[in-house]
Amino acid sequence: MKIDINCDMGESIGSNIVGNDVAIFPYITSCNIACGFHGGDPYHIQKTIDMALEYGVRIGAHPSYPDLEGFGRRKMEIKRSILKSILKYQISAVKGMVESAGGKLSYVKPHGALYNTAAMSVDETQTIIEAISEIDNNIALMGLANSVMMSETEKSTISFIAEAFADRRYSSNGQLKSRNEGNSVIHNPDEALQQVVSLWLENQINTDDGIQLNIKADSICVHGDNPQAVEILKAINTFISSQS
Repeated sequence: MKIDINCDMGESIGSNIVGNDVAIFPYITSCNIACGFHGGDPYHIQKTIDMALEYGVRIGAHPSYPDLEGFGRRKMEIKRSILKSILKYQISAVKGMVESAGGKLSYVKPHGALYNTAAMSVDETQTIIEAISEIDNNIALMGLANSVMMSETEKSTISFIAEAFADRRYSSNGQLKSRNEGNSVIHNPDEALQQVVSLWLENQINTDDGIQLNIKADSICVHGDNPQAVEILKAINTFISSQS
């Protein structure tokens, strides 16, 4: 059994440490590296790239709205041409740093509010696709399975990586439950593992209101800033090992 597990990494700035990247890396196969606009500074971005190469982990860029204060989780209304430039700046910076270290940037995964908006917005998704395509058509886009982001990318010339979440709850419309609502983040490792098992073995997930969604995912995310991320990843790793 092979499960691609991705995690948002490199989000620390200076002495403000976000997540436990060193402890997380042994348990993931893909990493989404912050680009400096919601988290991440040049030193921590480079350090994360170096660790990814050391562990043989697939590397993705994790761009966001320009929102350091809100950790990229606030929706912003930005003109498409401006947003495209913002995205190209972030993606190109990480791509250059990855390649200078001898690695390869494989995909882009939008962060936070940008991700959630693009999951429902044709305009936002097309802006992201254009930004990626103008840099390198071989870079894939990772986004929410069964979303507008997925359907629009599948019409384009770049590849799509369908994503589901181990540590987030879903609404009945297939979108992630808002972080402003209670019980939107899963902290219990056993509950997160149950969601992963259901996703991977049955291509299904249960929402809070009892709706069963069909979701076929290429990759499953555990958030690096989840305080229980390491324990969740250990539980998933134990499950994977038991299946081999």
